[in-house]
This record gives sequence, structure tokens and C-alpha cells, in this order.
Amino acid sequence: MWQELREELHPQGFELVTVGLDTLGAVDCRAFIEAANPAHPSLIDQNHVMANLFGVINIPSSIWINEAGIIVRPAESAPPPPENVAATAPQMPDEIPQRMLDIMTEATNIQSDPNAYHYALKDWVEKGDASEFALDPETVIARSRPRDHDKALGHAHFELASYLETEGEHKLAIKHFREAHRLVPDSWTFRRQAWSLEKADDGLFARFMQGPSAGKDWPYEGDWLTDIRAEGAENYYESWRP
Repeated sequence: MWQELREELHPQGFELVTVGLDTLGAVDCRAFIEAANPAHPSLIDQNHVMANLFGVINIPSSIWINEAGIIVRPAESAPPPPENVAATAPQMPDEIPQRMLDIMTEATNIQSDPNAYHYALKDWVEKGDASEFALDPETVIARSRPRDHDKALGHAHFELASYLETEGEHKLAIKHFREAHRLVPDSWTFRRQAWSLEKADDGLFARFMQGPSAGKDWPYEGDWLTDIRAEGAENYYESWRP
């Protein structure tokens, strides 16, 4: 979907750069990138550097950067283009675990406004800094999630946890992932990353079946289904602001 958008807007000088955030790096990201076969730069951020520098707390998120390298909109939720929604539903197995059905039900309640977002994006591509949706530097800074001591410490714990995971110290990594979750509670990116490293099994839905039902001790206080029910699917993404 993003590749099609890039092809549409590229003649106007627009370039899209997609970034996969994953502690396991190419091991987890490569298959998705190769399946998409993108013509635009498609990067892998194993250490979540982009999330750290730009304040990304959920995906998909976008950052608008003009020709001079100046951020004109900081990290914000970026729904896929509405016109590119698949016409046919994906083929599902005959028997779907109840937990997966529950997850799918919650996912349908997630709210976004793709029409408003992509209208604004195309307006900016056409008009540049003259677009009403290009923010002034003061507004960009105000919306860039200034980081207090706790959040800075949380990012440090997450970085250490990621390093320990790549070094094969999974149990020790969990301790620091938990601290990152506690100190940066608004980051779904931090939470999902840790959860995805707890493999339930090798089945089709292994990565989505995380949580207490994984059949082993679950090391985290939350999981995707529990947390989205507690926080409300309507709050999963921040409301897009012009």
C-alpha cells in the first residue's frame, strides 16, 4: 500500500523511507521487505534508534521532513492509504483459536482517519511549506514528546534489553524490558517488541497468540489483548491533529 502511494507521489519530488523496528533485525524483517519488493529505501532499525530519536511510540507512524531536512510534522500515527485497502479478505484457516478471534474483534474497533491524513499529506507534497499542514518549528517541538528523566531511563533500559537479547541473555533482557514498559507506559512499540520475543509455538498465529495462553509462564504484566481491552481500542492511536 505504501509502495503504491510512493509511486503516485514520487513524480512530485516525494520520497518514502520505510523503517522496520525489530530487535532481531533482518531475521524478522527481511521476509516482509522482500514480499513487499519496495522501490523506495526500506531500512531495518535493530536498535530502535528511530523510535529513540523521533519519539515513535506506535506503528505505523510517520515523520514529515522537507527538502531542507527540517521536520515539519513530528512522529504521529499514519494510517495506510484508504484507497488501497485489499478488496478481498485474507484466507483464514478453518479453525481459528478463540484468542485470535478476540484479537481480531478488538482490532476492528481501532479508530483512525485515513482520509484526513492522506488529504493532508498530499496537500503538503503539492504545496510544501506553504501547506496549512506543515507545522511551524515551535509546534513541531511542542508535539515531539519532550522526554523527562523517567522516559530517558526507560529508553536506556530498552536499549540494554535489546542488547542482552541479541547476546542470548533472554531472561536478563526481560528484566530490562519490564522496566522500559514501566517507565515509558505509552510506548506500544516497546511492549510489542518484548512480547514478540516470547515465542508461543511455530504455528501460523504464533506471534499473535502471545500472552498467558502461550502455554508457559508469561513474563510480562500485560499482552496485546489484555492491554487494548484495558486502555480501549479507540485509544490505540492518538487522534490525528491538523
